[in-house]
Amino acid sequence: MKGFLFATRREDPQDAQVDSHRLMVRAGLIEKLGAGLYHILPMGLRSLRKIERIVREEMDRTGAYEFELPVLVPASLWEKSGRWHVMGKEMFRLKDRHENWNVLGPTHEETFTELMSGLLKSYKDLPVNVYQIHTKFRDEIRPRFGVIRSREFIMKDAYSFHNDQDSLNATYDDMRLAYRRIFARAGLETIPVEADTGAMGGSGSEEFMVASHIGEETLLLSESGSYRSNQEKTPVLYEELKGEIADIAAADAKKRLKKIHTPNTKTIEELAAFLKKSTDTLLKTVLYRADYVDGKTETVMILIRGDRQLHEIKLKNHLGALEVAPAPNGDFDEIGSVAGFAGALNLKKEIRVLFDRSCATRPSWVTGANEVDHHLEGFHPVLVDEKWKDKLVDLSLAVAGDPSPDGDGKLRDVKGIEVGHIFKLGDKYTKAMNLTVLNDKQKPVHPLMGCYGIGLNRTMATVIEQNFDEKGIIWPISVAPFEFLLVDICKTDEEKSRVRELYRILRAEFDILWDDRDLRPGVKFNDAELIGFPVRITAGKTFFETGKLEVVIRQDNEKLEIDASVLVMELRKIREDLYGRLPALPESPYEER
Repeated sequence: MKGFLFATRREDPQDAQVDSHRLMVRAGLIEKLGAGLYHILPMGLRSLRKIERIVREEMDRTGAYEFELPVLVPASLWEKSGRWHVMGKEMFRLKDRHENWNVLGPTHEETFTELMSGLLKSYKDLPVNVYQIHTKFRDEIRPRFGVIRSREFIMKDAYSFHNDQDSLNATYDDMRLAYRRIFARAGLETIPVEADTGAMGGSGSEEFMVASHIGEETLLLSESGSYRSNQEKTPVLYEELKGEIADIAAADAKKRLKKIHTPNTKTIEELAAFLKKSTDTLLKTVLYRADYVDGKTETVMILIRGDRQLHEIKLKNHLGALEVAPAPNGDFDEIGSVAGFAGALNLKKEIRVLFDRSCATRPSWVTGANEVDHHLEGFHPVLVDEKWKDKLVDLSLAVAGDPSPDGDGKLRDVKGIEVGHIFKLGDKYTKAMNLTVLNDKQKPVHPLMGCYGIGLNRTMATVIEQNFDEKGIIWPISVAPFEFLLVDICKTDEEKSRVRELYRILRAEFDILWDDRDLRPGVKFNDAELIGFPVRITAGKTFFETGKLEVVIRQDNEKLEIDASVLVMELRKIREDLYGRLPALPESPYEER
């Protein structure tokens, strides 16, 4: 390896929280520069380039065109789309010497749409799919997990433009299939799940997740896997709501209402213990502040069953808010309530009250009385709003054990890492950026758009999270820095010359690195296992005496003894077998369309 620059480490980096980060640093793939910032070293870059090549081949196979756009984008484009404020603090913003604001692109919907407005003139130019593989920036509040959540990263982002929904749906399906092929070729088994569109907007999206115990996302799957969604998108169904919600008159509900003394019961768990009731018979009342794009702020009260958890993303989406956050205690005082004993009755200030669907699962509840150390027993939402049934909202976090929305039994949960995301954007950006083409009647219309992203650094790290042992990385052969490693154990110049000739023959056909460092065999073997070369070929005493080499397959530690005269032929078979171990590859019918 005298001709290849790399260095391994024996100790784990102190800040590594996950195995991929630990192993990438120890194997000499990356080196930390600062929080969320990493140098990619030659060994890591070879793996990253192989992932890049797979992505490029599959994108080109679909007929997409590759571009490269500037990373630095004028803020005016983001103001034009309306996302200058929506993206929040994660977007890097900077002023140039002329006092003009710019953005370090976290994504390029605006830029590509602006560019294509000058290239697309007629409906005959559509559909078209354009992409780039480029650096992106996000000012993560807590960069972690190495390159899985960093502030600078490499992404493949693609954008398609269409005359109609059928065309968009066809390309969306092409991208779904292309993503399955990309990740399978990289050695990853992915789970496509329905997802929230977030700040991207649009009518629908799908994430490609890889099951992992370190995953920051929770996936919910039905018993047979027919339903797949991430937690923020999954609606909560209640078995108690199979029929109609029973009507009750406000007057009758008021007769059942009773104030009870509940000292020192600020939490739902303390209240349940004091009353000797289960938490699903109690209502929690939470207060949130919602901030909107127009600068307005609203305080919202949400009633939810005591055993359920409010999902902030569902609340944010329902309100159409820019951000939502728990309200400070001062907001309780302002509306005539008390933190820990809050309820929706007898408030001195009128605010918006939302009822989670769980509020309809019982005929009466215990809720806060807006008085220290007191609650109300026999509460019914009709006392707040006679039309409360029409205002039920799904605001709960779905969890394992909930009924599957498609009727396929109970949901089960799996932690996952997101490696890809596809969106149907509709005309959100073409309208905002005023991109039009002439239709068949020579009238200007706004095309529909799709958006498709893959994080390449994250994909590389996720491959490692799925493929390692106590010795180091176990690369799938398709994305390993090198497919083969030749290790020599030489004592004389003549032996070194024989290995050099062997390397010359192997290099002509194989992706191979020669470790000719003047180090002990044990050090070389440990480095080979740490870096994770799929196949190690050792030329030692047996080779010099009998012409046989030791061949070790990293994935299952299988050891073979192969004569040099048939080595090339046998290595071909081994390589073919290792490629055959990758996940099954879906057919790609793009060219037939």
